[in-house]
Amino acid sequence: MDEQEGTKTTLRHNPLNLVTRSVERITDGAGRTLVRKELSRPRDDRDQPSAVAASWAGSSDPRHWNYWRREVEVYRDSGLRTRLREAGLYLAEAEVEEYDGGAVLLLEDLSGTPGTEFSLDDHAALAQACGRWQARPTEPTGWTSRNFLRDYSTTRVVPWHLLDDDAVWRQPLIAEQWPDGLRAKWQQLVAHRNELLELVEGLPRRWCHLDLWVSNVIRRSSGELALLDWAFTGDGALGEDIGNHIPDAVFDLFWPAERIRELSDTCIDAYLDGLREGGWRGDADQVRLAVMASGVKYAWLLPGLLGQAADKSHRAYHQQADSRQLFQQRGLALEFVADGCLAALTSVRR
Repeated sequence: MDEQEGTKTTLRHNPLNLVTRSVERITDGAGRTLVRKELSRPRDDRDQPSAVAASWAGSSDPRHWNYWRREVEVYRDSGLRTRLREAGLYLAEAEVEEYDGGAVLLLEDLSGTPGTEFSLDDHAALAQACGRWQARPTEPTGWTSRNFLRDYSTTRVVPWHLLDDDAVWRQPLIAEQWPDGLRAKWQQLVAHRNELLELVEGLPRRWCHLDLWVSNVIRRSSGELALLDWAFTGDGALGEDIGNHIPDAVFDLFWPAERIRELSDTCIDAYLDGLREGGWRGDADQVRLAVMASGVKYAWLLPGLLGQAADKSHRAYHQQADSRQLFQQRGLALEFVADGCLAALTSVRR
């Protein structure tokens, strides 16, 4: 395909993830606007900084959570495309160009309401559509991820020692903005991290997106909900995608923390409705358990924030943010995650 551009705009992406070389909006030689995403084949680990290699390095293993070719496979999978469409979800049209050092995805440039501007009704529609998609088991492919929750969350570079550092907890942004009792709750979450991971791993499985959040969804004018960024997709617990979507909407200030329980109740109920519409007849309590316990994914986040509290400025999803508001909102969301994880542990111990 001729990529001769009339214009080129750099789009946001995670700069730490070594799989994604660039994401750009381009105009090709035919005058079409496309999103050009270039993926990089992993190089020898000796070429990568050790900390990054431990947390965001790409992999040539098709089961690895950060397999570099996974999105190439996703956009070529007609069966997945059909199942999504039947559920009211949409996968962008794409052309794929592979070369020795990587691949280029030329994606349909989608328009509509971005998830960052979703109303509560939009969130409910997304959760319900995901339920319809995940209502029935799908045979795994050779390239879908396995053990994502454990492998992703336990390979972050984390200053765990800060959880026990009294001076760090006395920092003004922490002492003044975070809820009383959050420290003790998070210490319990971390102490039982492996138990929570095992809990989620033992729940009913489905093909999941595994990076479902507001910046990866667009509601088209047709009503379809387009899901973006399929890099991690694979085996997950039934409800795990919803467990990711809810707190992530708050962590980067796209939904008010004061309404996180309303968002949670709405999304869980809508997801269960979608599952039932799709023919699922399982145990709703197991789905709720997966939503709560999958919050263990964020075990690394709180100590990371402790290490950032003394910084002069802070950002939320690549944009400058008011530090006090950011920490206040994240503190409430972290307490919500901790409460969910600890409630999940209590429920299975009865």
